[in-house]
Amino acid sequence: MIAVMLADDHTLVREGLCRLLERAGDIAVQGEASNGADALRLLAERSWDLLVLDMSMPGRDGVDLIRQIRRDYPKVPILVLTMHGEHQYAVQAIKAGATGYLTKDSAATELVQAVRTVASGGRYLSRALAENIAFDRHGDTGAQPHLLLSERESAVFLHLARGLNNADIGRLMFLSVKTVSTYKSRILVKMRLRNQADLVRYAIRHRLVDDQDGTAL
Repeated sequence: MIAVMLADDHTLVREGLCRLLERAGDIAVQGEASNGADALRLLAERSWDLLVLDMSMPGRDGVDLIRQIRRDYPKVPILVLTMHGEHQYAVQAIKAGATGYLTKDSAATELVQAVRTVASGGRYLSRALAENIAFDRHGDTGAQPHLLLSERESAVFLHLARGLNNADIGRLMFLSVKTVSTYKSRILVKMRLRNQADLVRYAIRHRLVDDQDGTAL
């Protein structure tokens, strides 16, 4: 029996995934977490055959969480199950230590297949995502990363570059903290940065903010 822990902040999503996986017969969901802290606590309590992880939970950045899990619990394989279908997210997750990556719009049979594959020591990417990663050669790779951001992403980027936290940005832009966190994760992935400190350094280096007072230029 494959002992699975589900980490997703949506209760209905977890309930649906539990029913779907347990119908397979050889998979048992034996733990659930709604955020990164809960996931780390459950990982410390016992051994697991697989962690199915959403990258967009409240709190820490998903890529940072994967890095910590890989460092502290290297034997636990991680299957990312997320709404983010852009291949940049998959690349970042895999580089951080995930062994599988699947989007939430995948078929139920594919999820079961991915769980079995990753839990048994293999790696899993959906065929479409693997092809996108392998054959994406058409983007403007010479463009500066911040120029690839959308208008809303650029606004969040500048607030982050000035040192504001997610709650402050949410109040300024009338967004939930979770939405800001999602934008932040998307920005870091698109710009290939590790954290907000790297983002601040990038903004100063490219003269997008003033390094003396943190204001946008």
